[in-house]
Amino acid sequence: MATYTLPELPYDYAALEPVINPQIIELHHDKHHAAYVKGANDTLEQLEEARDKEAWGAINGLQKNLAFHLSGHILHSIYWHNMTGDGGGEPLAADGVGDLADAITESFGSYAGFKSQLTKAAATTQGSGWGVLAYEPVSDKLIVEQVYDHQGNVGQGSVPILVFDAWEHAFYLQYKNQKVDFIEAMWRVVNWQDVAKRYAAAKERADVLLLAP
Repeated sequence: MATYTLPELPYDYAALEPVINPQIIELHHDKHHAAYVKGANDTLEQLEEARDKEAWGAINGLQKNLAFHLSGHILHSIYWHNMTGDGGGEPLAADGVGDLADAITESFGSYAGFKSQLTKAAATTQGSGWGVLAYEPVSDKLIVEQVYDHQGNVGQGSVPILVFDAWEHAFYLQYKNQKVDFIEAMWRVVNWQDVAKRYAAAKERADVLLLAP
């Protein structure tokens, strides 16, 4: 039995129009995300075979493949729930996400400053990657990370709570090579309720996520 499985989308393919068209959602989820799930499971099988045979010649490549595919699976699983057709705007206490809004202001000075930093981080990622808002448990603050591929350039222990996919497969059919236009449009579908729940859960588990003085 496979260790990892492709999650179902929490909405239909057309739910995020006009920001993301149905064709992109279908290909992105059913093909690209599915490939990361398969890649992670295949790599686990290859590592099991390597252990059984004590054949470690490919260990570096296998470990890299596992990190790549598993991180791709995890980030995409967050990505789908981070978006909603009824989303967008600024997180506000009136909408029940006051703790998240306060944390953003405390960590970045203002919502505008945070939005600008995450937009630039996602839009200027060299090649393939992500812009990520993460909870960092040592400082008990939010940070923005610029993630190359799926797993590089990440602070150990940080927990992603909002992710912007900046890989070309996420936008090229609709936005062509205008990555920055896609990132700007993404703010119209952010599901702040989901982000706030992830922030609260990360804070609750901070003492067991990372043991640090």
